Amino acid sequence: MVVTAYDPGSESCGWRRGRLLFWRKYVAEGPRQGERYTGRTAANTRPKPVRPGLVSWDTVRHPWMAPVRLILFWNLLPRPGTIAADTRVYPFGTRIYVPGWGWGVVEDRGSAIQGPAHIDLFFPSRRKALAWGSQRLTVKVVAP
Repeated sequence: MVVTAYDPGSESCGWRRGRLLFWRKYVAEGPRQGERYTGRTAANTRPKPVRPGLVSWDTVRHPWMAPVRLILFWNLLPRPGTIAADTRVYPFGTRIYVPGWGWGVVEDRGSAIQGPAHIDLFFPSRRKALAWGSQRLTVKVVAP
């Protein structure tokens, strides 16, 4: 499966700033062009990056994060990230495990994501999304 990355930026999500009201964001292309961009997914949720939790390989690789996860108690438990997929193949709520990223839930769809062999993972920044790039991986799919 081809696993790519997207971020909340205008290049990935297709929004542009308003001319007069520059702080507002508008959909740049497609059938909703000109409407306000809310930043929500197709399932009407906010996209979330994966959070590994305290007991994970991420804590072993980045031991300086253990005290942060202990102090900020909501970081103790893992949280699945947002995945964009073709919802005709993977309906909303489908859980997918991606090696090197973690568990995610299908909560979004994209115009370039077609068929069962392509998914998009949400990353909180453009830098992290570009670092992930595009990879061919074997993933584990759990139906909702």
